[in-house]
Amino acid sequence: MPATVIGRLRRLLPGHRVRGLDRWTIVRLGIVAATAIGAWLAVRAFGRPYNFFDLRIYHGAVVWWAGGGDLYNYIAPDITLGFTYPPFAAIAMVPMAALSVTAAGYLNLVVSLAVLAVVLTVLLVPLAERYGWSAWFAVALAVPLAAATEPIRETLGYGQVNVLLFGLIVADLVALRRRYRAGVGHTLRPAGLLRRLWADGAWAGVGIGLATAVKLTPALFICYLLVTRQWRAALTAAATAVAVTVGAFLVASHESSTYFTNVLWQTERVGVADMTPNQSLAGVLARLYDSPVTPGLLWLAFAMLMLAVGLSRAANAHAEGDELTAFTLVGLTANVISPISWTHHLVFVVPAIIVLADNALRRRNASRVLRGFPALAGLRHGAAGVGVYLLFVISPIWPYEHKLPAASHYADGLFGALAENSLALAIIALVAVLPWRPGADPAFYPEPALRMGRMLSRPQGQLTHSSVPSAKT
Repeated sequence: MPATVIGRLRRLLPGHRVRGLDRWTIVRLGIVAATAIGAWLAVRAFGRPYNFFDLRIYHGAVVWWAGGGDLYNYIAPDITLGFTYPPFAAIAMVPMAALSVTAAGYLNLVVSLAVLAVVLTVLLVPLAERYGWSAWFAVALAVPLAAATEPIRETLGYGQVNVLLFGLIVADLVALRRRYRAGVGHTLRPAGLLRRLWADGAWAGVGIGLATAVKLTPALFICYLLVTRQWRAALTAAATAVAVTVGAFLVASHESSTYFTNVLWQTERVGVADMTPNQSLAGVLARLYDSPVTPGLLWLAFAMLMLAVGLSRAANAHAEGDELTAFTLVGLTANVISPISWTHHLVFVVPAIIVLADNALRRRNASRVLRGFPALAGLRHGAAGVGVYLLFVISPIWPYEHKLPAASHYADGLFGALAENSLALAIIALVAVLPWRPGADPAFYPEPALRMGRMLSRPQGQLTHSSVPSAKT
């Protein structure tokens, strides 16, 4: 909420307290409650019937496997779909077999909402501190607003794991921030090995490695770490992914062999490319050709182009000190180039909206300093953020869903074709034009700079903060 509106509301309210709460806190709680109700109504209006559809497959598969069946031969009754994740994911889901489907679904929902709240806290608290907002109020508003978007509500409703993987990746963003702060001497090194590892962010890469072992698309973050020469984090991520995959092979050798030699290459196990919920580049091309199959060479050419654009822009954002935007670009690029990206995979649209909103506010504040036109400054970024948010809440792909051969993807004309591909087109556009914020979120120094920066915390050190190389080096 803009500071000017908050200030006006505060001036209208009496300053005394009611039973330990001031009137302004009561108003804030009311706004949060109204936002949560509005988000619930939006899910009811624009969402689809949710009955933990995907989790029923996972639950049935691990129960079948625990009972001695072959994991990848399982076919869910009345669904005709089977388990498609690597064996490590199945091992992690085994405890779910002790619960009913409904209990497991609601447990996943609660845990995912908690992880979403933690992620939004990580992303929004720095902004709240910069703009003088109440941190708890910003996060409390953001959680229901984010939950109403297509990727989050689909993840929660279908019992998917995307928010959990999102949390693992953002955990590495936190680790990189800690390495930056430790490197420039902003934090003292506490006593104890574990505390030092936590404070120094030495675990950066573990989250990406675990996410990669569960679903292969997060491996693009390892490529990003290599491109930006963040060698230690890249090595940690790769080593973690390999270690847990090898560990899964030792526990489930038959399933591991089956997955990597057979199941991994059976793309038809998850559905055909032209299905409306597949909002990847491959899905767009299949629907444009009105075919259940993506034209391979054309997809490969455009996918390589989008990969180059996404990684190069992410590297530039990193060099300018905006690691959040860099991570967001990598996550969105992975969605674009993947052969299958269901709508619940598109969770990185949430930080993209936050980046657009922050850009709008930064430009508005800069215009005030320069005595410009603050009413117009940042308008296009703010409008873009609102537009992307509304697009992913309304999700206009579903009224124009078509299934071959019963109906052509052009059955509703050009507007229907654009609406059916709208989320994918928005993701592609964000990869191409999402702006970064110079110096807003520095997260990593080169290794020599880290060693130099740590000398700042030593009493005998003579270095100053300006002696540490810039994050652009």
